[in-house]
Amino acid sequence: MTKRNESSDNKVLSPEQGEELLAALKARFEKNRNRHDGLEWAEVQAKLEANAEKMWSLYEMERTGGEPDVVGHDPATGEYIFYDCSAESPKGRRSVCYDREALESRKEHKPQNSALDMAAAMGIELLTEEQYRELQKLGKFDTKTSSWVVTPDNIRKLGGALFCDRRYETVFVYHNGAESYYAARGFRGSLRV
Repeated sequence: MTKRNESSDNKVLSPEQGEELLAALKARFEKNRNRHDGLEWAEVQAKLEANAEKMWSLYEMERTGGEPDVVGHDPATGEYIFYDCSAESPKGRRSVCYDREALESRKEHKPQNSALDMAAAMGIELLTEEQYRELQKLGKFDTKTSSWVVTPDNIRKLGGALFCDRRYETVFVYHNGAESYYAARGFRGSLRV
């Protein structure tokens, strides 16, 4: 699913795109039952089909290499929680700095985008450190890459940003200048439907 959504302005998928996305999500859901034990695909699909804008966001997650999957259900709101579950940081979202301020602070060799801007355009949220650690309990992710995570304001005000990865069977949280970007660092997102 690498084709850009032609109707990205109105955030509505064509019937073909919707069918393609639902098929990919269902196959991933069935293959990775450990991520959502006790949940049923039919209920997830019904929720998705009732929300075109969230379907568009999931399509964008899939298109950029995130391999979104259900990782939970919030009984208080009835929402299903999706995270990017690709083995490595999504390929279509790498080589980005942390946010717009960091992007604008670079005088030369600017990346094409920032993690927060891309996430906002896709209608998703960056994972928090806590969510990233929850994801790592479901498998081994980012063993060769790293992913930006939501950075506390006090760190960001001083010019820094946080990212995480998994090395030596351990999840690490690191810091970098928010304006930095690397070919092996992207971001993972979450979406509630």
